[in-house]
Amino acid sequence: MKVIIIGAGVLGVSAARQLAVAGEEVLLLDRSGPGTGTSATTFAWTNSSRKPDPDYHRLNLAGMEEHRRLAGQLRGAPAYFPSGALQWADAANEQRLAGNVERLQSLGYPAHWVTPDEATRIAGDLRIPATITSIAHFPSEGYVLPDLYVGNLLADAERHGATCAIGEVVAIDEGPDGVSVTLAGGEVRRGDRVVLAAGRWTERLAARAGIDVPMVTDAGRGAPTVGLLGYARSPELGLRCVIHSPGLNLRPAAGGRTVLQALDLNADVDPDDPPSADGPLASTLTRRFSALLTDPNRAPEIDLRVGFRSLPADGHTIAGYASARSRVYCLVSHSGVTLAPILGRLVATEITTDQEQELLRAFRPTRFAGGRRSDIEVDQRATGLGDQ
Repeated sequence: MKVIIIGAGVLGVSAARQLAVAGEEVLLLDRSGPGTGTSATTFAWTNSSRKPDPDYHRLNLAGMEEHRRLAGQLRGAPAYFPSGALQWADAANEQRLAGNVERLQSLGYPAHWVTPDEATRIAGDLRIPATITSIAHFPSEGYVLPDLYVGNLLADAERHGATCAIGEVVAIDEGPDGVSVTLAGGEVRRGDRVVLAAGRWTERLAARAGIDVPMVTDAGRGAPTVGLLGYARSPELGLRCVIHSPGLNLRPAAGGRTVLQALDLNADVDPDDPPSADGPLASTLTRRFSALLTDPNRAPEIDLRVGFRSLPADGHTIAGYASARSRVYCLVSHSGVTLAPILGRLVATEITTDQEQELLRAFRPTRFAGGRRSDIEVDQRATGLGDQ
């Protein structure tokens, strides 16, 4: 079977690897290169911490476990780190944190309280402000280095025979004997199946094939798809896990660098006028970061990057054929980094065996059939959107 995968982000590359390992002929297409879209601008926290929807929680748990399994199979430098995560709360947020810890403990999700001294030993080179009143530890969580992770997956896919090519898909056509994709310039590639894993461009490409995949497409100022990340080049920290503190989230990056996320600042981000390195958003991010440093007098050097989330209309993953007779398999998720390894394996299994995978049953694109767009809303609390 020949499978054409459109989109070489973390989901498309994961599916490509699994299909190639299964012995299928795989062509992976991306218009700008592997991992250069949403996968390049993600906080990359692996978790199921704030996803109360039962089906979505189970899928994310499976994603976390699959990361641990896959880490032992991939060659290359480690890209997945089961570091655990700490969530700090001040007086204004301690009740919310306590409620979430209680909920997760009732589900058997590893979560427990730690003292500031214990948190410092877990976290590494950070100062815990005196305003922090409670700290929870989530030892099963972790993070991914997205560029390295995509590279390791792609290298393994190619070792198993997959081919990756640059090309912008402008049309998808299904016929009685297969499915074809047309590239800008007129070249046509034919296959038996297409996996549409084009991230935030999925709705537009699906529509060209007559398929409705409802997504949040607004990418203007303050849209829920828009996110700001800071990449601190200095000071180099010995940060050892993911941190969620009031006003700032942090995770380690390569070479002692740190990725910063301040979710409340997203509302002021205008992609048409990106924040400057000396502007107010950069100043706010720098001030918050400095407040957590053991030496607050060291001036951080922070690069800013605006990213765009891949966000299905109801916030939940979409995974499945467009219809019972379709040869186009739609794959898009807001939780792409956490779910990439498990979605890659389950999608490949469904395509190669035609056997429905139970974990994906609640996430078919057909769930939107017959509904009105105005009736579909993202529940940020149920999907974890506010925490990515």
